[in-house]
Amino acid sequence: MSIYACDVERSLLGQPWRWRRSGGDDLGRDLVDQLLLARGVEEPGLARHRAPTIRDFLPDPSSFQDMDKAAARIADAIEAGETIAIFGDYDVDGATSAALLTILLRRLGVDPMIYIPDRLMEGYGPSGAALVELKRRGASLAVTVDCGAQAFEALQEAADAGLDVIVCDHHQCATSLPVAHAIINPNRLDEGEIGSAHGHVAAVGMAFLLGAALLRELRNRGRFASEAEPKLIDLLDIVALGTVADVARLKTLNRAFVTQGLKVMAERRNIGLVALAEAARLVKSPTSRDLGFALGPRINAGGRVGKSDLGVRLLTSTNPEEARAIAAELDRLNEERRAIEMLVTEQAIEQAEAQRGNSLVLVSGRGWHPGVIGIVASRIKERFHRPAIVIAEDEDGTGKGSGRSISGVDMGAAVLAAKDSGFLIAGGGHAMAAGLTVAPGGIEPLREYLSERMAADVEAALGGRSLLLDALLAPGGVSGGLCDALEAAGPYGAGWPAPRVAAGPARLMRPGIVGNGHVRAIAVGDDGKSFKLIAFRAADTELGQALLSSPADQRWWLAGTIKRDEWNGGNAAEMHLEDAAPA
Repeated sequence: MSIYACDVERSLLGQPWRWRRSGGDDLGRDLVDQLLLARGVEEPGLARHRAPTIRDFLPDPSSFQDMDKAAARIADAIEAGETIAIFGDYDVDGATSAALLTILLRRLGVDPMIYIPDRLMEGYGPSGAALVELKRRGASLAVTVDCGAQAFEALQEAADAGLDVIVCDHHQCATSLPVAHAIINPNRLDEGEIGSAHGHVAAVGMAFLLGAALLRELRNRGRFASEAEPKLIDLLDIVALGTVADVARLKTLNRAFVTQGLKVMAERRNIGLVALAEAARLVKSPTSRDLGFALGPRINAGGRVGKSDLGVRLLTSTNPEEARAIAAELDRLNEERRAIEMLVTEQAIEQAEAQRGNSLVLVSGRGWHPGVIGIVASRIKERFHRPAIVIAEDEDGTGKGSGRSISGVDMGAAVLAAKDSGFLIAGGGHAMAAGLTVAPGGIEPLREYLSERMAADVEAALGGRSLLLDALLAPGGVSGGLCDALEAAGPYGAGWPAPRVAAGPARLMRPGIVGNGHVRAIAVGDDGKSFKLIAFRAADTELGQALLSSPADQRWWLAGTIKRDEWNGGNAAEMHLEDAAPA
């Protein structure tokens, strides 16, 4: 028996095909159990993973370092009528984290200040000047969300000014921690076993845990003896959006956040999210994919190419007219972002071609918009199957960079090491993504350092690279019924990959280019049954060219995910093609 799925040892993309789960006794198991087992769920956990709930996966918030201390300080501030400030990042995770705490505090009778830094003028994270300004404006307590873990100088300035700061973050920490009243971060190096097991939770998930700890603290103080306690569960729609958009791994607690958050979102409780879905022309209740590809990018567009606080303003709005106006502006900014991204991507790929085969792809350009470099880094990573860093250089040569990694290569740790070694002015992140600032003239030394440091991990990751498949279908098996069966094991996303199937053997009919370089075709089996397929942005790739030039009698194995083609109201199934091999 071949160790390769469909006997494909080397596909068009140069990789072997293997079964995601092999050697298991799956006889008699239904498809959902098979998919869960293939994603690492142990036998005893099958039941709770089939229908993940917050109750089953939420840890005791007190398991995290400084959580109780932070909750007590916020409760003190609420009871004393102090002014509280929320300092958030400008991306979706930061916006949702800030929105969640803002809505919760408002329901507790407190209207906090909200501060979202301008990406271009202020950069990432809290600055001392901004925190001191919040103190001057009357705040006695600031909570930073999705930032702060590396803000040593800024937090020292805040402390010197008499401002208490609570950090609620998830980015990797250094061996020492900045000065703060409390630092909540599952990636603290001194975090306990339960806390560190949640290092994959996004900042908005940590904000949810902080909210749970705060409500418990107030409950213990008798706050809700004569008034209704806010329902934190009602804010799970915001948690789901931030979790998916930040590409957090959809395992354990994150999986419960997204599963339950989508249910809350379907109830259309948040006025801003309803307006954003309408602006994105979503006619059905959003799916996990919609959070990542429709709603998330529009929230991000405010911080990337527009006003950084638009996302928080939208998510906390209580005025439908205001929400629709903000959503329309974010939709417009998203179109602007797409145009900028396309231009930078073309220039970046041209540079990256010269680095094909390197352990790290690092490209830079003078005048590139820093608001799109993270998206461009993702494009390059996908195209070259290597960790990628894209750097936008200012006029003085200072570079602001954003990186995206591949599974098995910890980019956040590499960037922190580069910072500690003097190659960066600033930098940080997590395993799959990082941000950095490099001094004029420092790009080439940085490239050499990171390439050498990451080489072994990249080689190991790529050495074990293969296309993992969950099932083999005849062409007639690609159907709407299959889509329903596969979705039952969702939601899918980072760390919880959508089921990938192989179908064939099949011949291709009417292959052609549609849209922005996508390749479409109809795959027809030997029995005459067929299905549609599309390979996104593949027209100028080896895969796309092979499909476009396929002889009429060539038979193929085709691998990808099965989705419903809802374009123009349709409901048929199609394959989103990822790879192919001659049959």
